[in-house]
Amino acid sequence: MATWFVTATGTDIGKTVVTTTLCRALSQQGLLVRALKPLISGYASEDMADSDSGQILASLGEAPSDSAIASITPWRFTAPLSPDMAAAREGREIDFDALVDFCASGEEDVLLIEGVGGAMVPLTDRETVLDWMLAVGAPALVVAGSYLGTISHTLTTVAAMRTRGAVVAAVVISESVESPVPVEETVETLQRFLGT
Repeated sequence: MATWFVTATGTDIGKTVVTTTLCRALSQQGLLVRALKPLISGYASEDMADSDSGQILASLGEAPSDSAIASITPWRFTAPLSPDMAAAREGREIDFDALVDFCASGEEDVLLIEGVGGAMVPLTDRETVLDWMLAVGAPALVVAGSYLGTISHTLTTVAAMRTRGAVVAAVVISESVESPVPVEETVETLQRFLGT
């Protein structure tokens, strides 16, 4: 059984693209895959099929419904803000221990946990996505874009994670709409600083 935590250098970078691609590819290999998106902000139930959670369900061959979304995303917030801010707008708080417990592995061959925003996004008054990753204890897949500035954002994110003891299993470059250089050059530069 393998668990992977999908995080990123920021929001709207491509975590869901990576998660859904892995869901499809691993399922096609005959593996039993479970994917979670425990937290989401900017969620509107009328757009559930297009939400990150809806896309994840579809990649696993499940139709999005209120109950299906709730089963993989119990913490849903309307405001498109960091989870701590979005929860506060609704007079709610995120129970960090419950969040970690929700991410426990089960009978699946592969468990994918998709984070929210970037690795340093606040979840509570004290905890960030990085704290969540560390508490779950899963190696991370860091999704980065190819936009101008991504090299600094990616190196900073990985350095912060490694400093705290997180295992960075891989960095995945998700091509941005505007890429100032070919993706291959971004990959070569990151490899030079991050290693293989």
